[in-house]
Amino acid sequence: MKYIRDFREGDRVAGIYLCKHKQGAVTKNGKMYENVILQDKTGTIDAKVWEPNNPGIGDYSVFDYIEVYGDVNNFQGTLQVSIKRIRVAQEGEFEPGDYLPVTSKSIDGMFQEMLELIRSIKNPYLKKLLESFFVEDQEFAKAFRKSSAAKTVHHGFVGGLLEHTLSVTKLCDYYCSAYPILKRDLLLTAAMCHDIGKVREISPFPQNDYTDDGQLLGHIVMGAQMAAEHAARIQGFPHGLLTEVQHCILAHHGKYEYGSPKIPALMEALALNYADDTDAKLETFKELLENNAANTGWLGYNRLFESNVRATKVED
Repeated sequence: MKYIRDFREGDRVAGIYLCKHKQGAVTKNGKMYENVILQDKTGTIDAKVWEPNNPGIGDYSVFDYIEVYGDVNNFQGTLQVSIKRIRVAQEGEFEPGDYLPVTSKSIDGMFQEMLELIRSIKNPYLKKLLESFFVEDQEFAKAFRKSSAAKTVHHGFVGGLLEHTLSVTKLCDYYCSAYPILKRDLLLTAAMCHDIGKVREISPFPQNDYTDDGQLLGHIVMGAQMAAEHAARIQGFPHGLLTEVQHCILAHHGKYEYGSPKIPALMEALALNYADDTDAKLETFKELLENNAANTGWLGYNRLFESNVRATKVED
């Protein structure tokens, strides 16, 4: 099979892919069509079925493995597949491991780095809080290692939540060396806990979609709740320290319009907000460039960056 990351404009697609999303739609002229998202382990790509009633388009559903035939087009700077034929693939025709996007880094290696950072925490309550999640709660630790950090925007792959959390924590560790006024134990604890709610907000692969709790509460609120639940099991955990951890979690998106229940009121919360934003945006830009590697020109306007973007052309 040809992986999605290797698709180029003008390619003819003929292979089996996971149907990640399917939704009927109508053109301005009133013509029915279907929006589809195809997925393999290298990523996803938007696709369109312009003639869903065509005899070549068989019945299929979300999370089916489907054999598709079509063409790769460029629509406003982004690759898109125009599907001509679809057939549901049968068991034995595909290897499921080829269809789950996975971090390019070692999950075991990253998790060991996390544990090393936990061991460096001096405050006994904060250290115990982190151990209660990442060492003692094996079910949580297993889910955390396998979860994505987002449905589509950034780190949307197996191991993505771990990769993002580790990157944010290491950025925060650097901030502490550059700005010694920061409380390292508090900031690193908050960094490692800032997205713990995502194990409940987003379902496991291959669905990788929002749960009911995720839709109704969101990972920020659930993360603050989870921190309180675990702290309650630690005898003598200081109330003020817990509220500071919770505030950092609740404020890590920085602004109300970005879904943050609180705006940073602590220096550590501000540092966490910038570390989270930095890693999310740089990873998003990296994935954008990787998914459009064949396009050496401008990639079009991107709403997240509020700019027309392209790859850097100057060599080191």
